[in-house]
Amino acid sequence: MNLNSSFGISASGLTAQRLRMDVISSNIANAETTRASVVNGKAVPYRRKMVVLAPNESKFENMLQAQLNGEGSSARGVKVNAIQEDQTPFKPVYNPSHPDADAEGYVYMPNVDLTKEMVDLISASHAYNANVTALNASKAMIMKALEIGR
Repeated sequence: MNLNSSFGISASGLTAQRLRMDVISSNIANAETTRASVVNGKAVPYRRKMVVLAPNESKFENMLQAQLNGEGSSARGVKVNAIQEDQTPFKPVYNPSHPDADAEGYVYMPNVDLTKEMVDLISASHAYNANVTALNASKAMIMKALEIGR
């Protein structure tokens, strides 16, 4: 693997983790949004979103074969495959005075669990920092190699 490809791999990881943090922040901001949209005159709460990541190289076999043939690394980093909505049910809360309450007095709250979101946010933040560290290590190796050439 050459050092230039390590920059691309780290950059793809930084981009993916940044998007993941943005989506998690949106989930946290909308944790109490009971009217994200209206369908048939009925309020629909905000639905939690999740980022689905996938490797840019789809088959491990291709990467292994490239290494065995001495062609170098075929690793390409990570890509955002999709942003999916979490299909877990909404949380009913009894509050008959709420403007979005149904006929029985229940308000359906978003399916956002703040504890889960905070854990995901910390995970994404650590992954982002790991990619920054890898990028800086690659940069330091290139700088040392240039110093040897002087």
